[in-house]
Amino acid sequence: MRRAVLILGAAGFCASVPSVITPAAGQPGFNAPYIDVPSAVQRVAVFGSDDRRELPAAYQHLAQKIGVISDLVSRSQCTAFCLSGRVIATAAHCLFRTRDEALPDLRNFRFQLHGRPLASAARIAGAQSSASVAHVAAGSMSLSIRPPIEATKDWALVRLDVPACTAGGLPISQTTVDELASNASAQPVYQAGYHRDFRGERLALGGPCHVSRNFEHAGWKTISGDFSGSDQLILHSCDTGGASSGSPLLIEGANGPEVVGINVGTYVQSRVLMVNGAVAHRYQAENVANTGVSARLLQEALDTLELAQFLTTRTDMRELQLLLSGLGIYSGARDGLYGAASRSAIEAFERLEGRPTTGLATAGLLGRLRAHNVARAPVARAPTQAAIETGSVRGLALTSSAKSKSRP
Repeated sequence: MRRAVLILGAAGFCASVPSVITPAAGQPGFNAPYIDVPSAVQRVAVFGSDDRRELPAAYQHLAQKIGVISDLVSRSQCTAFCLSGRVIATAAHCLFRTRDEALPDLRNFRFQLHGRPLASAARIAGAQSSASVAHVAAGSMSLSIRPPIEATKDWALVRLDVPACTAGGLPISQTTVDELASNASAQPVYQAGYHRDFRGERLALGGPCHVSRNFEHAGWKTISGDFSGSDQLILHSCDTGGASSGSPLLIEGANGPEVVGINVGTYVQSRVLMVNGAVAHRYQAENVANTGVSARLLQEALDTLELAQFLTTRTDMRELQLLLSGLGIYSGARDGLYGAASRSAIEAFERLEGRPTTGLATAGLLGRLRAHNVARAPVARAPTQAAIETGSVRGLALTSSAKSKSRP
C-alpha cells in the first residue's frame, strides 16, 4: 500500500514537524564548507549534493526584501518576502498550521528583515484590536497534508501594521507552471530563503533547481492524484531546510528576480505491507520532490490587500454576519468577530459574485452585500384601482337609501 504526505518546512513546529528530522537513507551528508550542522537541527530535503550557498554579491539586494516571520510563543519560524511596502507573502501553514492543529494567536507574530533589531519588527495589522486574522488573505486556514494534499492552497498574504519593507517588494512573474515544467520560460529557477541548518541562519540561495512533472519515485499520474489543484503545483529540487517554508522561488526577469512560486514543503511517499488489515512492515520513505505553489495565484489577492478598506468595528462585522446569514451561507455567531466561519461565508459570497475569493472583510464587501440585500427584497407594487379598499358596504347588500338612513 502506497502512502503520501506533505512534510512542511517550518522550523519549530511541535505537532506537524519534529524538531529533529532524520535524513532518508542514502542521502549524502553535508560536505559544503559553508554549512554547519548543529547536532539537534538537520535538513529537511536535499536532492543530490547540497547547492545552497550564501547570497552572491549580485543577489545581496534580496536581503532587503526577504525576512523571517516568527511566532514568539511557539518559536516557530518561516521565511516571508515583501510584495510591497507593507504586504508580505509566506506559506499559509506558517500562520494557521494544518487541519488537525489549533490556530495560533496571530497577535504573537512578528516579521523581521535580516539584520534589523527585533524592536523594529512589524506585527500583523489589526493586532491591537485582536483582528489580525482579518488582514490575512490565504488559500486556506485548514490545510490537509494527506491526499488530497492542499499544497496549492498553502499561500498567505499578510498586511503589516507598518511599512516594514522599505526597499519595496519582489515582482510576481506571469510565467505559468507548464512553462516552468517544460522549460519554455528558458529561465532557471532559484530559491532564496532561511534554513535552520544553514550557518548563522543567514539568507541562502539555492539552485538552479530542476522543475518537472515526473520524478524518480513518482510520475505525474500518481502525483496529480495525490494533490488537489495540481495544475498550480510546482514540483522542484531546490534544497531546503527547516524555516524554508514561505521562501520565494525565483527566475530572472527583465529587471531582476521575479517570484514564480512559494516553497511550502516536501512530498514524501512511503509503502507499507498490510497483512490481515494490519501493518506488517514499513518500507523506507522516499522524498519525491519539494513543492511550491504558483505565484500567479497571489496577484488578485495582493491588489485587494493593497487597496482594501478593512472593517474595524464590531458593529460593521455584526451587520456583515447578519447579511451573510440572510443568504444562508453563514451559520456562526453574530458576535462581530472575524474568524474561520466568517471567512468561509465571505468566500462563498465572492464565488456567488464570480469574484476571486479573498475571504477579506472589507467596506467594499459590506457595501455589495447591502446592495444585494436591497435587490432581493420584495418590491412593493402600487395597488390597481380594482384592488383599492374604499370602505364600501356593498358586502352588506344595503341600498343607497339604506345608507343614507343609517347616517345620524
